[in-house]
Amino acid sequence: MRGANTQQCWGTLLLILALGCRIVAAVAMVGRVEARGTTSPAAISVTPSQDWDGNDGPWSTFTVQIGTPPQSVKLLISTASAQTWAVAAEGCGSSDPTNCVQSRGGRYDYNASSSWVPNLASASNQIYFLTLESNLGYDGKGRYGFDDITLGSQGEGGASLKNQTVAGIATKQYYMGLFGLAPRPTNFSSDGTAVPSFMENLRSQGEIPSVSWGYTAGNQYRLNQVLGSLTLGGYDASRFVRNDFSVPFIPDADKYLTVQIDSISTDKEVSLLSSPIMAFLDSTVPYIYLPTSACTLFENAFGLVWNDTAQLYLVNTTQHVLLQAQNPNVTFTIGSNYTSSKVNITLPYAAFDLTASYPLVTGTSRYFPLRRANDSTQYTLGRTFFQEAYVIADFERKNFSVSQCKWIQAPQNIVTILPPADSALGPTSQHKSISNGGIAGIAVGAALIALGAVLLWFLWWKPRQKKRKAAAELAASPSTRRETQEYYKPELESSPATTAVFEAHDARKIDQMAEIGTHNEIHELPAREEVAAEMTGITSPSEIGGREQRWSWVRGDSRASRFRFGSSSGGTRSPGSPGSTREPGEDTMSSLSSGYGTLVDHIVSPQVVSPESPFQSLGEPSNK
Repeated sequence: MRGANTQQCWGTLLLILALGCRIVAAVAMVGRVEARGTTSPAAISVTPSQDWDGNDGPWSTFTVQIGTPPQSVKLLISTASAQTWAVAAEGCGSSDPTNCVQSRGGRYDYNASSSWVPNLASASNQIYFLTLESNLGYDGKGRYGFDDITLGSQGEGGASLKNQTVAGIATKQYYMGLFGLAPRPTNFSSDGTAVPSFMENLRSQGEIPSVSWGYTAGNQYRLNQVLGSLTLGGYDASRFVRNDFSVPFIPDADKYLTVQIDSISTDKEVSLLSSPIMAFLDSTVPYIYLPTSACTLFENAFGLVWNDTAQLYLVNTTQHVLLQAQNPNVTFTIGSNYTSSKVNITLPYAAFDLTASYPLVTGTSRYFPLRRANDSTQYTLGRTFFQEAYVIADFERKNFSVSQCKWIQAPQNIVTILPPADSALGPTSQHKSISNGGIAGIAVGAALIALGAVLLWFLWWKPRQKKRKAAAELAASPSTRRETQEYYKPELESSPATTAVFEAHDARKIDQMAEIGTHNEIHELPAREEVAAEMTGITSPSEIGGREQRWSWVRGDSRASRFRFGSSSGGTRSPGSPGSTREPGEDTMSSLSSGYGTLVDHIVSPQVVSPESPFQSLGEPSNK
């Protein structure tokens, strides 16, 4: 019964401890989820400028403020660049049109900014070559330094960072300034010191949850003009048609957005690409660079004529009216070597109907944004492609997706891209107080664990220590380790007294039952016990009064040692007992060898010992 109760107590204890641990763990998990959901910054939707700018578009631009006091400039988005470029004061001279500053999106004067710091990585000057798009033949120089940058127009409360890389450009190869999305540092010196990009600094300073982004260029021909959409740290799910197309970044960090163009065709099923090619997605430039063979197929399908002077496919008014009437659609089937999934991006003729102006041409002229690539390194899908494509770059998982834009008027649906748990670019740690529910949960769990600890001490530790202490006392005191009692035959045949030794039970001392009189005295009860044997030197029983008398003794354990005496009637008696009757079923043992001779016809009766008094002195009547 006691064992069952102990087992039940142990079960209850373990249940309490487990419950307490589960409560604390659950509160911790909720805390982590809350921290992830509440402390991580949300994605930023950058507001477009509401204007259409550029000499090769026009294009939907984005306003950025640079310096102190802020100077507002309108920039195009570059998915390939990691820097911010703005047209410097030198970008518009006396030979340029009077609207030069306005047509280039505004001007940034570093001398007028009190927060401008020159880049002193080069001891000679602050002028560096612009290597972006050098493989496409672009070149130029920029004055590099560091200044404050704020996204959006004044009063919009856009994200703002101090001391960011800024280049003032004058070259007209890049007619508009650029805002780079690539989270890639720039190395200005040979010592290997790299300067983080604006996107990396946004992330490290807790302004965005990740360096991922979502972007589409927008266009003027859909829904009465659709402005561009730029989301930093996430994407706008309302702007595209979902699909399962996803492509991993390639090892080349400068061309991470590389896809395979499986085919290009018109809605008349006219093929415009003879074989699949690998191409780079890059919104920095407006053009689509394809093999010369593909350009020839475009020329035949749409009646295009290459202009060597402008290095463009110029479209005259007659051809433009004809193409507008035909309104052909061109579908790019995009795939990858890493997945079997594909996506179709369809561009109407209006996507190719762009306007070129100074300094590309004198005045203005319509043009078709297709260019002949010199080799495979130039295959590019530029900003024209981004008018109908929504691109999401997930730098935490190192993949990107391309989707067809959705042309319905719907509210924004900004989705944050959080880095995976094991990402080196994990969410910035921010301290936040625990909710009242979390505090209560921790308190309950701690109380249950404390209760379990108290029960553990009472049920296990305290009894264990008590047993150890008792065992130590027994080891230190020999008198408590063994108890002795002397037993004598009724008649001694010149043999010494028999001493029965009992071990202490459960380390508890068992007090010796006192005999009547002194410790070692044996008191005979007159006229009560017959002499079991004469001291004749023989071991066989004697005849007394015509009856056979036998003696026997039982050397029992510490719980049930007894003497039994046999009679002719088969009855048994205990010393000090008037008599008893032999019970049926008792076993008899014909011979038992001991140190005191041979015992004959010894009767062994089952003994029942009371749990309350398991030890009885020799001669003490049993209550059973």
